[in-house]
Amino acid sequence: MPGTNLTREEARTRADLLHVDAYDIELDLGSARAGGTFRSTTVVRFTATTPGADTFIDLVAPSVEEITLNGATLDPASFADSRIPLPNLAAENELRVVADCAYTNTGEGLHRFVDPVDGETYLYTQFEVPDARRVFATFEQPDLKATFAFTVTAPEGWVVVSNSPTPTPVGDGATRVWKFEPTGRISSYITALIAGPYVGVFDSYENGEQKVPLGVYCRPSLREFLDPEAIFEVTKQGFDYFQEKFDYPYPFAKYDQLFVPEFNAGAMENAGAVTLRDQYVFRSKVTDAAYEARAATILHELAHMWFGDLVTMEWWNDLWLNESFATFAEAVCQAEAPGSKWPHSWTTFANQMKTWAYRQDQLPSTHPIMADINDLEDVQVNFDGITYAKGASVLKQLVAYVGQDAFFQGVQAYFKRHAWGNTRLSDLLGALEEASGRDLKAWSKSWLETAGINVLRPAITLNTDGEIETFAVLQEAPALPAGAKGEAVLRPHRIAIGLYELDGDTLVRTDRIELDVDGPRTEVPELVGRHRPAVVLLNDDDLSYAKIRLDEDSLAVVTENLGGFTDSLPRALCWASAWDMTRDGELAARDYLALALSGIGRESDIGVVQSVQRQVKLALDAYTDPDWREQGLARWAAAAEEHLRAAEPGSDHQLAWARTLASVARTDGQLGLLAGLLDGTAEIKGLAVDTELRWTLLTRLAATGRADEAEIAAELERDNTAAGQEHAATCRAARPTAEAKAEAWASVVESDTLTNYVQEAVIAGFQQSDQRDLLAPYAAKYFAAVKGVWETRSHEISQQIIVGLYPALQVTAATLEATDAWLATAEPAPALRRQVIEARAGIERALKAQEADRAAGSR
Repeated sequence: MPGTNLTREEARTRADLLHVDAYDIELDLGSARAGGTFRSTTVVRFTATTPGADTFIDLVAPSVEEITLNGATLDPASFADSRIPLPNLAAENELRVVADCAYTNTGEGLHRFVDPVDGETYLYTQFEVPDARRVFATFEQPDLKATFAFTVTAPEGWVVVSNSPTPTPVGDGATRVWKFEPTGRISSYITALIAGPYVGVFDSYENGEQKVPLGVYCRPSLREFLDPEAIFEVTKQGFDYFQEKFDYPYPFAKYDQLFVPEFNAGAMENAGAVTLRDQYVFRSKVTDAAYEARAATILHELAHMWFGDLVTMEWWNDLWLNESFATFAEAVCQAEAPGSKWPHSWTTFANQMKTWAYRQDQLPSTHPIMADINDLEDVQVNFDGITYAKGASVLKQLVAYVGQDAFFQGVQAYFKRHAWGNTRLSDLLGALEEASGRDLKAWSKSWLETAGINVLRPAITLNTDGEIETFAVLQEAPALPAGAKGEAVLRPHRIAIGLYELDGDTLVRTDRIELDVDGPRTEVPELVGRHRPAVVLLNDDDLSYAKIRLDEDSLAVVTENLGGFTDSLPRALCWASAWDMTRDGELAARDYLALALSGIGRESDIGVVQSVQRQVKLALDAYTDPDWREQGLARWAAAAEEHLRAAEPGSDHQLAWARTLASVARTDGQLGLLAGLLDGTAEIKGLAVDTELRWTLLTRLAATGRADEAEIAAELERDNTAAGQEHAATCRAARPTAEAKAEAWASVVESDTLTNYVQEAVIAGFQQSDQRDLLAPYAAKYFAAVKGVWETRSHEISQQIIVGLYPALQVTAATLEATDAWLATAEPAPALRRQVIEARAGIERALKAQEADRAAGSR
């Protein structure tokens, strides 16, 4: 039985049969304050190429009350397996479906949230990939586009926003009716409805005669923290940049951005009505890296208005192109848009996106960028580092290969040719070939249709005078992880080689050579006969997607002078290379710690600082010899306190070090400082101990047994908001007692009443790296429960549990054995198997890294 799944073949058959014209959807949300279900009435008009044929429409709902096809009543009992059969179609058809659909608390479909601050109800939809069918009957696949006209009944005093401009509501009494104009032809997954007593701030984007209304919305309890001017500024920069580069005007009637509660993703590109997680409304001080991340998300979703919404993939195997293009677009816009506050965006990209991609590409689940998506379950686990980050990295390389002007000329032709339609990868590549004059078939085969990663290393020999005698770039294709499909391949790379010299304690680039690398060895004759520089940096400027290694001499200089690079991008590349070597067991975790301790104090880019801080903690928790781990953690905690006290008062670095200390504090003095900052008996000049930092401090105190339920309850009374309730759940689950762990486990695994965000918070508190012994018994419980979780919970909820509760802290051969035994006997669904195999790979990698660290310690 199909359940809630849909195969590509089923979708292709239905697309060949149908052309969908229009949906009229009526939703009665008048009872939203009480929860439960809402009445959904869908009228859809469509044609069939083969009269007399049968098909089905998708719906996920507790009950169907009425089905009428071309005037004939169908039995509502025919609704089964999330499908309504549609027999004996006419050439032109009209279907009416009346159903009672359910509100959710999982962030899927129509999510219902009650704000503890004002007691009001707030709704929003999240439909990607297949969840529009939780709200109305729909042909749930991206290539069956149609127009959508929503009519919504909701409580008086509410705001209702959808893809079309919001109309004036009509009616009196306790409810009002909003009748929206039809949209353009779009896919069902980018339709949207946001409803509740949200508050909005308004502006407009104006360019000549063009005027696009802009709106920014949030809950009233967050309004004091909303900074609409900054959001509008980034948005308008994106409008200017994208309209120029795409040569196609913004295609929708307005552009609203709505910060909504308990949102699973960063944001969603609903046409003209983007939803974003409301953690982007910052309640407390955050570093500039958080503002940069928010700006990147805003630009990412705006780019989707063209690439994804105006022109949409035919099927989910091109999801990568949708997300990779938007990821590339966000970075290039930040780097180049006039007035951008983050022109160093490629540093962030190299430091974060590529690190994510390299990690994903070394898992047993690695796959080609252009993945083979057979059904909806495949795509739901494919929102990964390859789909977003590797794909965007390869697009960046493609731009370097064909030239940026030609790239955007091809994109312009693509938009004009396929507006409001559906496409395949070949449509974009064809447009780029026309614009650039390059044949991209071989490039596509090498980069998009193969899995795995390449490693580039310099090979340098010197003559007796210290001059370069030979210089070559060696390319390796490490074997794919066991279980991965396909074979490792060498690829063509366009890279730059940067040559750096020491000027005092500063590393200055003295030359740059750009070249094509192909095959296992590429000679670089331009460097023969030259003085050997202090540092040779392959892939300088980060043009290609490849792991890089430093030669022995360069590594020695970088280890002592990493902070000496005058530009942030080469520093980020060296940090990323060192981290990747640590993950691969080529650099001992204790040596990575030494590198961090020597270089992080001179790192000015706060995003890089925060990434290194996270990576050091992971290295110490997972990659160090367990017998040395406590010594390493003590060194890192002492350094964190030292940097915190020495940081410029009120600076981003000061806040970052405060959070780092709060993650690792262990001595009585360090924990006493956290407690003193929390209760006001200690002070560090310039450090604002605000709401979010208070919870960070309290979480560590709870995890170490220095704070109990009374203190958690007192802090919750100070901050009895949704965020406060989530933080309190984390603190309670973090307590180092068997009772606290049992309570947390039961609330997540044995009950299904928690909302998505509270469940996530409990899992975060449960998994404490200092509590391995306390958590050890839960490994067996995990394997006993995980299949049932997958079979009974929604995708988002089950994925949180499967990934979050895997015994990742039990880095032992026994954990591998238990995982293998479960994989061999449980007969898990492919998507479940993938998630568990990915988690297992983390244990395998950690054991290898621990062995390398142990060997380093015995030297």
